[in-house]
Amino acid sequence: MPRGTPAVEKRRAALLTRFTAQTPSVEERIALGKALRAKVPHERQGEYLQTSGRKDAVAILEAQGKTRLPDLVPVRYARMLASPFAFLRGSAAVMAADLARTPVTGLTVQACGDMHVANFGVFASAERNLVFGINDFDETLPGPWEWDLKRLATSIIVAGRFLGAGRTLREEAVREAVRIYRKRMFRYAGMRYLDVWYTRIDEQDILGALSPNARAGAEQIIAKARQRGHVQVLAKMADLVDNRHHIVEQKPLIVRQTHAADGRPIMEAMAEILDLYLASLPEDRRALLGRYRLVDVARKVVGVGSVGTRCWVTLLMGNGTEDPLFLQFKEAERSVLAPYTRSRRWDCEGERVVVGQRIIQGAPDIFLGWGKFSTGVDFYMRQLRDMKGGVDFETARPKNLPDYSRLCAWALALAHAKSGDAATIAGYCGKNDGLDEAITRFATAYAIQNEQDYDALVQAAKAKRIQVAKAA
Repeated sequence: MPRGTPAVEKRRAALLTRFTAQTPSVEERIALGKALRAKVPHERQGEYLQTSGRKDAVAILEAQGKTRLPDLVPVRYARMLASPFAFLRGSAAVMAADLARTPVTGLTVQACGDMHVANFGVFASAERNLVFGINDFDETLPGPWEWDLKRLATSIIVAGRFLGAGRTLREEAVREAVRIYRKRMFRYAGMRYLDVWYTRIDEQDILGALSPNARAGAEQIIAKARQRGHVQVLAKMADLVDNRHHIVEQKPLIVRQTHAADGRPIMEAMAEILDLYLASLPEDRRALLGRYRLVDVARKVVGVGSVGTRCWVTLLMGNGTEDPLFLQFKEAERSVLAPYTRSRRWDCEGERVVVGQRIIQGAPDIFLGWGKFSTGVDFYMRQLRDMKGGVDFETARPKNLPDYSRLCAWALALAHAKSGDAATIAGYCGKNDGLDEAITRFATAYAIQNEQDYDALVQAAKAKRIQVAKAA
């Protein structure tokens, strides 16, 4: 385009404005957030009312099942039917549709999209330090900060019921979570952007934030996480046969297959996937990964909500038989938030997941990458296990729920501060407990909705509307 044309000059002016425009001060942005309370009072954040036009929850799940592996959809239902808490974990699409009808301030962050108490944990940073944060990003997309906070709060109520916590303790845990979210957001509002970006919730932060009772359990989780790595996975998941490791089948959760969906030998298909994935990595990671060789691959069922999507475990070996690297291939579908936001449409949903994780997590897996397979399947890849650990809600103590909820809220506030305007959000949240009470009312009301949706799935199973696997 010739120099000096109106179009060129317009672009120059836009670029100059973009990179030199004066940013409002922290105080001014806090005031802007406070002013938003006139538009959306805190009381309105507590609203949840069913309407006659609400989508059928089971129908939403059935629609998701149409794009998934048919033999695994019954496994997904079986896992979701384990409890209302398991149902909540698997029904992000249901709650997204409901959240889309709730009041919002219009302030956007990189939302997790599937925010609940079981989607947090410890993991290793690139420096091999343990940090605490969000650990599931399949649904991440720019969206209202309220959606993440409300889903987290609801999960605290639902998890509390699952653990046997009384109403007073459940509501205390939610109030504490929202209080910590507000407190941390004010702190991040006044920090330098780079300082926020580099902030981690490390091991000392975790233990320092917990009461003595909860600290003992956290120390055990941390100790176990330090022992979890590729060598440990090798001993657990693979056998050595004729001097070659093979992933052991554990049907129906781990299944060995000889051919991919397009009929090619599975190793040939995985070689193509690895080549596509390598293209998304920085040069230094390509060089490192290029020293490993592909040894074996198997299909693996993981999680609750993602069951039925294509998921593979790939075993690579490096310097001898004691240098394993396990990579997890996960199919990436369109985010459940996408129908309710104006976010860009991604050419590869795997890239969406990776970009979102890098923004939110701040210390992501060094092998995190993506690609689009020749069959049209979008995917991302990451290490299967890298010093990862988390709370086991089958054995967790109800009395520790407030402590854990505060830690989760801290991590959520940090994620939102990395991607959104912490000052404006903090200004809206305020320093009193008005928002705490409102979110608690919402979470309590939506927990009842979740119970009703769970019961609907139970009835769908009894009526044979859906097929449920016997073993999940």
